[in-house]
Amino acid sequence: MQSDPDALLKNNRELIHSEAMKVKSHVQRPQEDWILHTLMIEGYDVPFRFKRQGKYRTLLGSRVNLTYYPSQETVAGISVEIMKVVRVKRT
Repeated sequence: MQSDPDALLKNNRELIHSEAMKVKSHVQRPQEDWILHTLMIEGYDVPFRFKRQGKYRTLLGSRVNLTYYPSQETVAGISVEIMKVVRVKRT
């Protein structure tokens, strides 16, 4: 798996890379065999989501670099915009 954001962006034009984004909320909950992480970022009204095999230490209040792409998720029959994170790194 590639971890260099420049290489990821070069291979996929839909990806967005943002640096030093402040996390105002970090929720971790089990989903099947994975842990679903939901981040709320200061200045954004859209949840940033990613799955990992285990729990992370909390990112609340941290600054992170994120590589993500916009996506849609249906909740109770309503389409909601989310950001699917493919890379997260604490700064």
